[in-house]
Amino acid sequence: MKGYIYTMFKGADPSMGWDMTDPIFTKVPTMGACRPDIRRAVERGDYIFSVSGRIVNVKPHIVGAFSVDDKINSLAAFDRFPENRMEVDQEGKFHGNIIFDKNGNHLPFDYHTNHDRRIDNYIIGKDAIFFDAEEEIKKAKEETVAVLNDIFGKNEEKVHKILGRWRKMDSAQVNDLLSWMNRIKAID
Repeated sequence: MKGYIYTMFKGADPSMGWDMTDPIFTKVPTMGACRPDIRRAVERGDYIFSVSGRIVNVKPHIVGAFSVDDKINSLAAFDRFPENRMEVDQEGKFHGNIIFDKNGNHLPFDYHTNHDRRIDNYIIGKDAIFFDAEEEIKKAKEETVAVLNDIFGKNEEKVHKILGRWRKMDSAQVNDLLSWMNRIKAID
């Protein structure tokens, strides 16, 4: 088992009102549009961790994680997860992480580039853990930098200095981060 941890793009912080479109931490967690490099690299049993994107004067935090259960292409995902087909609501907000139509054409309103690299490796996860309660998010914001410094043997003040845009994790690092996340979930 290994893992990958990455920071989401600037402004992508669900605690600040941003709607999570990818990954989606529902009953069956999925990841289908962002980070084709990580989606290509993971294997069944690996973990993917997401960290909120940068916002001025807001502490980033680990948002969630899940274990990879399977990888399919977006056309199979289109049939299997109709609730994850990307749509734009009346307020202009995006929902869903399947950015292709049933024929494999990229949706014109999706903002991702390099579409040919994104159609494969739609991730189906299991065992999701994510912070959604106010107290969990508060605790995660307070502790994320310290926990990541400890896990990666760093002494930095900012997440991006610890991780860069993403980082590979060994099984001990994955287990340490999952243990920390489970401790926070147990606070409720």
